[in-house]
Amino acid sequence: MISANPSPSARGVGDVKKMKLISADSHVTEPPNCYFDFIDPKYRERAPHIVHDEVRGDLYVIDGLPDIVPMGLMAAAGEPPKAMDEKGKKFEDIRRGGWKAKDRLADQERDGIAAEIVYPSVGLLLCNHPDYDYKHACFKAYNRWLQGYVSDLPGRVFGIGQTAARTPEELVNDLHEIKKAGFVGVMLPGIPAIDDYDSHIYDPVWSTAVELDLPISFHVLTSSNANPAAIMRAELRGPRINNFHHLIRATQDIIGMFIYTGVFDRYPELKLVSAEGDAGWVPHLMQRMDHAHKTHRFHMKGIELAKLPSEYMLENVYLTFQDDWMAFRLAGYMNPKRLLWANDFPHSDSTWPHSQELLVEHGSHLDDATLADIVHNNTATLYGLKV
Repeated sequence: MISANPSPSARGVGDVKKMKLISADSHVTEPPNCYFDFIDPKYRERAPHIVHDEVRGDLYVIDGLPDIVPMGLMAAAGEPPKAMDEKGKKFEDIRRGGWKAKDRLADQERDGIAAEIVYPSVGLLLCNHPDYDYKHACFKAYNRWLQGYVSDLPGRVFGIGQTAARTPEELVNDLHEIKKAGFVGVMLPGIPAIDDYDSHIYDPVWSTAVELDLPISFHVLTSSNANPAAIMRAELRGPRINNFHHLIRATQDIIGMFIYTGVFDRYPELKLVSAEGDAGWVPHLMQRMDHAHKTHRFHMKGIELAKLPSEYMLENVYLTFQDDWMAFRLAGYMNPKRLLWANDFPHSDSTWPHSQELLVEHGSHLDDATLADIVHNNTATLYGLKV
């Protein structure tokens, strides 16, 4: 049981910084040469690249996807909301910490960050590419570039490798390569090329992830039913801002699939990370999942599980979140050991450079041990970090 902090006002920014904040979900900003220089020569002419538009500024173009990726929001951390704009930014004008090691350290220091787990930016959207061979080539290139980036930041930045999930056999090989490259986890696209992740053909993948102690991550914006192209064109219901809340739905579906189909029954040590999907919704989802299992599992073709769905959520699922006040407030209704704070640097949704102040406010009702778990210990334990 979480005990209340006996003197909330006594904890300040300095006390939070002493906890050695680890962001469980930060990002790189892929530089113009990231894919072009490291991709299989067969795909070099089609490699994701930057073009300049006089009105919209620098844009990342991905062959085969209908929409461009504007630089304006990719590295807008710290900008006032009214100043955020998708148009007019040049790559050299955005925050350099996304791809330059020295600048990254300065950005970490400004936000009081001891270490970060980094995910891609352009690579998120590439997960939705319909050509899995092209996607595979792009992710191989990204992993090669990422190795160099994190090697310049030892003990401060830890990489998450990417895989296209073309076949279960290749996925197993990718996991071994990603582990050998020194990355601490693997990010999978929301939808694999063959069947779905609940199929038994993926059992060797999950057993390999357990054997290698390699957490698997599903990040928002990486499933076709959360396709950013649709969001950019406001094809969902209501105004575009309403679609912002739709982002977490795909990861919730993935979590439910793993639970209801018995993947965690078969591989109880498998660790699944829901990245940037927030966590304040978890208590309600657990209640609904348990209700569905108890009441509807027969006519809805569920299977018998060894435990209630909520128990798998509490044990196997890790959740990253940044400015999610409810996640802190409801920590006692979840498993606080599975909550991973993040600052989402350098994206527009980032808490940088005010993370410490927000943590003082959001964690004011928590005891020091629980807050330290959420902002440092849980991520360090999950990824085996000595920070």
